[in-house]
Amino acid sequence: MSEPLRLRADDEEDFKVIAACLQDALAPVGEMQFLPEEKIFAMLVTRFRWENCPESFDAPPAQGDRPPADAMFVSCSTYERINCGLRFDGVTQVKRRNINPKDVGRILELLTVHLAGSSVELIFAGGMAIRLEGERIVCRLQDLGESWPTHWRPRHADVGDA
Repeated sequence: MSEPLRLRADDEEDFKVIAACLQDALAPVGEMQFLPEEKIFAMLVTRFRWENCPESFDAPPAQGDRPPADAMFVSCSTYERINCGLRFDGVTQVKRRNINPKDVGRILELLTVHLAGSSVELIFAGGMAIRLEGERIVCRLQDLGESWPTHWRPRHADVGDA
């Protein structure tokens, strides 16, 4: 079992690391909060521990006409999830697309996070998104508590199936 993550991001390269760690995280709408006076947007997610699947990233090269193995479909010895806290400092405004903040029981699937100029975009499945605007946004990610095993590994439809 790997150590709990504790990361900080304030530039494009750092946000790429955060995005990789958070791919396929489950994010309850009721666990998201914007504190405008403190310029903080915070959320709690349950992330899949991709770092426990190093063999996923050592897939063999393609042979013949076969495309390279997709890391998402290479087997992994241990599937785990862990609660993870995210804090974005320097946020002055939050914009939501197709997300009702009053729908607190809804759980979103986080696809990626990226820095877009002075904003940070959280992109979710189903065409939903949150845009955090501010001067210089800093993200802090911290795993909380113990991880637990899961039988389910995130899977995505093939591009041709979408």
